[in-house]
Amino acid sequence: MVTEFFTRGWAKFGPDPRVLDWAAHALPAARAAVRDPKLAHWHVCEGTWFVGVDALPNDETGRIGASAALCGPAVDFIETHIGPLPPLHPAQLSVIWPGYPRPREGESDAAFRYRQRRDAAHLDGLKAEGPDRRRHIAEPHGFILGLPLSECAPGAAPMVVWEGSHEILRAALTGALADHDPKDWGRVDVTEPYQVARKRVFETCRRVPLQARPGESYLLHRLSLHGVAPWEEGTGAAQEGRMIAYFRPLMPGGAEEWLRAP
Repeated sequence: MVTEFFTRGWAKFGPDPRVLDWAAHALPAARAAVRDPKLAHWHVCEGTWFVGVDALPNDETGRIGASAALCGPAVDFIETHIGPLPPLHPAQLSVIWPGYPRPREGESDAAFRYRQRRDAAHLDGLKAEGPDRRRHIAEPHGFILGLPLSECAPGAAPMVVWEGSHEILRAALTGALADHDPKDWGRVDVTEPYQVARKRVFETCRRVPLQARPGESYLLHRLSLHGVAPWEEGTGAAQEGRMIAYFRPLMPGGAEEWLRAP
């Protein structure tokens, strides 16, 4: 699995009772977060997506309610092959319902078409800013760990990842930053090389939907291009929709480690 992860840019881990127990404790908190008026601004795309950044009230070990600290095969893999598990941020809670995608508030027609046709594919760590959506390295995450909280059919807007995209994006960004001091990387506009590399990814990399159930988990390489598939018409779902908790802690070494580490 180690070689496959660093080659493909993702890995899925089978059911584990510890992960299932964590998901069972997280589910009531997730339901409460979706209803919380203070988090209402995370309901977007005409009510078909709850973005839920930092929406789960876990502590730095991942404990939520009466759960144990976050553990399981994905955490073991991270600590063995990526690095010690850092203090965890409140998890993102991504919830999607039938009808996704609808236009997001302020989204251009072109951006909505991209959401429909290309799953709003993106690289975590790059931030698009300003009216021209210029991209800079702003949030260099160490990994993306997905933990499903609800049972859903395969067509219920799964995360998708482009296999091997991490090395194409790494090469493009490394080339674009080669003449700049690493301490200045966050100020360098990498929009064009990113877009060229993304086009190559679409042309050459396999698009893989990641379907998983509570108790299972999946891990994405921090540089993998990924997105969310549209909800397939006729796909059923529980009332709470498709719920997934995500942990994306920042790399302790910043942008330089983000690009140069395996």
